[in-house]
Amino acid sequence: MRSMVGVPEPHTGWTFITNHARVLAVIADNPNVRIRDIAAHCRLTERAVQRIISDLEQDGYLSHTRDGRTNTYRIEPDKVLRHPAEAGLPVASLLSLLVQDETERVRKPVTQYGRLGSSAVR
Repeated sequence: MRSMVGVPEPHTGWTFITNHARVLAVIADNPNVRIRDIAAHCRLTERAVQRIISDLEQDGYLSHTRDGRTNTYRIEPDKVLRHPAEAGLPVASLLSLLVQDETERVRKPVTQYGRLGSSAVR
């Protein structure tokens, strides 16, 4: 079956990162990013991104200001994560794992087989 233009292919199976975390990471990388670009990066529809941004704003993780046609987003880095298992961990901790400088992505490619252990997580 062919997909409609502009609608990402659906993902099957589970993933480690939620769509909310993906959207927040894209915004952390570029506070002036357009919803269309967030959707493309996260492989979501624009409507799904709008709902996620609304969720994040309602719960105080994100706010935005509007300048003409441009939104500038602001993440509240000290707001703690919602799940009890991550109680006390701020959003900034999560984002530090998800958002990398582009030079780091180029310099440190992910290898197919790596050692697991304390050196794998830094």
